[in-house]
Parts: sequence; structure tokens; C-alpha cells
Amino acid sequence: MRERAYSPLDQRTKSIKFMDSTPSQVGPEEIRYDFQEGCRVSLPEGDWHLEIKDLLTQTVLFSAESKGGFIASTKKYFVPFFVKVSRAGQAIFEHTMDLRDQEVLIDMHLGGIGDHIAWMGHVEAFILRHRCRVTCLVRSGLAELFQNDRDELNVTEDQDVLNRAYYARYKVLIFFNDINRDFQPTDYRQVGLGVSGAYILGLPPHDRLPSIRIAEGDRPIEENYVCIATQATGHNKYWNNPTGWSSIIPFLKKQGYRVICIDRDRVSGSGTIWHHLPHGAEDMTGQIPLSERARWLRHASFFIGLSSGLSWLAWAAGCPVVLISGFTEPYNEFATPYRVINRNVCNGCSNDITLEFERTNYMWCPRHADSDRDFECTKMISAPHVEQVIRQLIADRQDCA
Repeated sequence: MRERAYSPLDQRTKSIKFMDSTPSQVGPEEIRYDFQEGCRVSLPEGDWHLEIKDLLTQTVLFSAESKGGFIASTKKYFVPFFVKVSRAGQAIFEHTMDLRDQEVLIDMHLGGIGDHIAWMGHVEAFILRHRCRVTCLVRSGLAELFQNDRDELNVTEDQDVLNRAYYARYKVLIFFNDINRDFQPTDYRQVGLGVSGAYILGLPPHDRLPSIRIAEGDRPIEENYVCIATQATGHNKYWNNPTGWSSIIPFLKKQGYRVICIDRDRVSGSGTIWHHLPHGAEDMTGQIPLSERARWLRHASFFIGLSSGLSWLAWAAGCPVVLISGFTEPYNEFATPYRVINRNVCNGCSNDITLEFERTNYMWCPRHADSDRDFECTKMISAPHVEQVIRQLIADRQDCA
């Protein structure tokens, strides 16, 4: 599930928003402030002038008289704020946001597995840049993957942390319909899932490998093997060529590889459309900890998957990835030289800013639904195409040996 953002008031002309909770930081004369999802200031009754400024761009975001109350910026992502409260032309309180040694919450618990793996590296970089102490709230079942011994990073699934007071907090999620760019400085469709978290946290946008926990143990099987993952959360993410996997698996075996399927579900789908474990693949599906999946991926010759969480896990585990997708643009995921996409047919709808993704529609195909061209982005990715990419990967590995 991904959070749908709403579009709050216009930043420049209507920046006053009344909020229920009280800012966590205490200034003089009962002035309170913090940077929890934007800049928030609470003023007691009186004749005040409040100025909120973006120090990086030197832009005055809000400047107005106030009789008191709660005032909040509409921008909720990372902005280096400066706050100044004056009375009768005299500065009463000034504060430059400084995260060093402060308690910060980063909330991404509504994101998917791939989202978390894409963004956790940015969380780690955020800590290094600002020297702050971060509590990172993740979805159920994922804290184990990001277990660490770092005092400055607490990865937790406990949603009670949402009720604590922080100096600053940020939501790192995919926001839909955020027309005013209040929750993210740029639309994720334009920049890709991988770096959208960097934009929200105010970091230079590039891939950042996260630190993940890999289960203890050596190589799980002696023979050379390849891991595959064939399941996804929507029909548009599958490799919908009906003979794709049934051709690739024998090809891999001829190359001397055992083929291990590491999907969680042996069968998955919706309505009358169901996808099954491909014939010929060894069944290692099930509710297996992701750290154990990562151990298998660390020792695999390579991984073949889709635009899904296990492809991100393979990337984080250091496994070469053959990524089959026409639903997303290649820049949406991490960089891999073994990306498979057919540019001769319809593709890239997930990153088309003119289209609104219907995340609850399992059969979403916005351009060709209910026609003979539906899902052609992956129907028309042929097995010989994938074979050529795999041959190149094998050759590259031999050159590096």
C-alpha cells in the first residue's frame, strides 16, 4: 500500500494551517517550534510577525503578522528552514534548523519491500550528512533485514514511535496527486523510485546501496545456480510472454545452472488471472526471512526478476540482476547493465506523468486495456531477447574472472 498525498494550501499565499499537535521545541515567551513534516510554529496570543525562510534558496516562504496560533509550512519534505519571530520590529526569537544530535523520525512504513530497500541507503546518507539520530519506521516484517549495531539509527516496526516528539520528521513514500509538490520536490514518475527518497531527504539524487543483514552461512548449494522471481503485485509487472519462463528455464539449465525460484508465493493473482511457479524451476517459495533470501542471492551466479522487491533485494545483496520490465522506465529502478525492455512496443506507462496509476486495479493497462495490445510491453519481450542479455552477463563474468 502506498500513501496518496493530498494537496494542501498554496505555499506562498496561504501558508497558515492550524494543527492539532503542539510543536516539540520550546523557545522564549511560550513560542514553540519544530520541523515535523515541515516547519511548525506555535505563537501565544499577541502581536507577532513571523518569517519562515528557505536558507538554501534564500526564499522567504512565509512573512506575515499573526495574533497567535499554529502556523505550518506546506512543504513537508526536507527544507533547511530559518524561523524568525518579531514583535514591534524587534527580533524575539530566531532559529536555524540544525539536525546535528537531534532526534529525527523517518517514516516509510507504508512503502513496499522494494521501496524500503531503495530508500534505506538514503536514510543512512542522511544520518552521515546531518549527524543526527534517526528512528526509521518500516513496514511489518522488514526490521529484521535492516538490523544494525549503529547507535544513531533505530529501525523499528513499532508504530508507537509515531506518537513521540521529535525535532524533525519526514515521510519517505510515493505520493500520488501531489500536484503542488508539497510532499516531494519532484514527481517520482519523472525521477524514478530509486532516487525519490533522496529528493525528499534533500540529498543528491543517485542510487545508494543500503546496509542489509545477510543470514549467516556459506554457499547454500554446491552447484552453480541462478535465482529467479516471477511474481509481482500487479499483472502489468509480470513477464506476460506466455512462453517466456518456459523457454528461459531450459536455456539456463543447458548453461549448467540450477534454477531456484525464491518468490514468497507459489501462486498469485486476482480474479481469473493467476500466475504459477514456472515449470522446471526448483521451488523455494514461502515465508522465508529476507535475510535468508539475501544469503542465497549473495552466492547466486545472477538473478532474473521483474520490477519488484526481490530485484531490489538482489541488487542490495550484490547479485547481478537481469531485470525484465516494460511497465517501468529503466531509470525507475537501480542501474543494471542487464535491463530488458522492448522499445518497439508500448512501454513506460508507470513513469508517464500524464497517467494516474490506479494502484488498486490489478489489471491496470492505461493505454491498451481490453484490446489485443494489452500488456504488450512484456508480452513482446521474447525469450531470445532475454537469452542474449543473459549471454552477455555470462561473458562479462568470465572476462572479470
